[in-house]
Amino acid sequence: MVACSYPWLSRVAGRFSVIPALLAIGLVAGCETEGPIKPVAPQAAPVTTQTPAPIARHPLSGEEPGFLRLGNMSPNHVPVRVGVLLPFSNGSAATRALAAGMMKAAELAVFDSGNSDILLIAADEGSNPEASAAAARSVLAQGAEIIVGPLFAQAAEAVGRVARDRDVPVVSFSTDRKVAGDGVYLLSFLPEAEVHRVISYAASQGRVNFAALVPETAYGERVGEYFRGEVKSAGANVTDVEKFVPAADGLPEPIHALVATKPDAILIAQGGALLREITSSLASAGMNMAQVKLLGTGLWDDPATAREPMLAGGLFAAPSPEADQGFEAKYHSVYGSNPAKLAPLAYDAVSLVALLSNGTPYKRFTEQALTDPNGFSGVDGIFRFRSDGTSERGLAVMTIEPGGALHVVSPAPRTFEEKGS
Repeated sequence: MVACSYPWLSRVAGRFSVIPALLAIGLVAGCETEGPIKPVAPQAAPVTTQTPAPIARHPLSGEEPGFLRLGNMSPNHVPVRVGVLLPFSNGSAATRALAAGMMKAAELAVFDSGNSDILLIAADEGSNPEASAAAARSVLAQGAEIIVGPLFAQAAEAVGRVARDRDVPVVSFSTDRKVAGDGVYLLSFLPEAEVHRVISYAASQGRVNFAALVPETAYGERVGEYFRGEVKSAGANVTDVEKFVPAADGLPEPIHALVATKPDAILIAQGGALLREITSSLASAGMNMAQVKLLGTGLWDDPATAREPMLAGGLFAAPSPEADQGFEAKYHSVYGSNPAKLAPLAYDAVSLVALLSNGTPYKRFTEQALTDPNGFSGVDGIFRFRSDGTSERGLAVMTIEPGGALHVVSPAPRTFEEKGS
């Protein structure tokens, strides 16, 4: 368990201007109701049932012995203590490197905020629920008012249970919607947002018959389920949703079945080499590739994917390509390396903490503040948390041009007030 100090900051302060990347788009909105409360019409006497007793909680409400503070801090001053849970000791070297890079981004956000009161309390999220819960208890025992991380869903679920007891919110990087809610907020990129954006745009361009190819995985199940509702909401038709085993020999049957339904747009929830195999198989099965519009999720946001000739003209939703260029340059100037792919999420999470840190200690990271409907502007564009703990993002729609270049055909919105695609 390490409380992060920043002796290196004085050495790099002259390298770039301090411009916090996370700004509130609007003031925190006040609570509103959907209308006056109406009396309930009289009903027959209900059967008496036992009302479950409310779960006892122990909210963090004031300073306690053992809370972390630096030696030069006044005992009457309350710092902003932030638990940071990441897989620092994961069995995968790539995952450990990702965690280290995200931690560096979190430290950079503290420096950019200019708020010397923020203390990051780092802990390993662990490889099982028991270890994750222990890590959460440890940072809470040191006074963490909010927890940033963990990365994996299993850890987020365990951490959420522990943090909930203290009424401490968790801003996790998991993409599993099942762990969101009741104090757990997902800052990650959710496939549902990508599906919504690309379907609504394609429908606005005249596509009316949509089909989808989704892998037989938890990810594919989510995309397929959400796809149907989004197509219906766009006023279009679902011709087919085919599942496939994520291997080349699992493609022929579902692809032939899908082609027979004659769609004019096909969502393919797959990336990498298998995506290239799918496009080739569609053509071999008789699909007129000049007339159908291929659609993708964030899995398409890969330079290797863009170089696939048969994907030219395809559409997918993702942050604007230039959105994080400033962050990448800043990170490289400080650390001498390029940021990890998820580093912007850690930067945004800690920047959000800094933005909300001026409130009353132990009351500043409230649900009302975190779910501000105006949202926030981060490294990859605007985002906001919904009351169910999931996030909504302002995404651009991009097309793949011949040769692999990406072109924005529908810019990312700058506020959540904008309408249309």
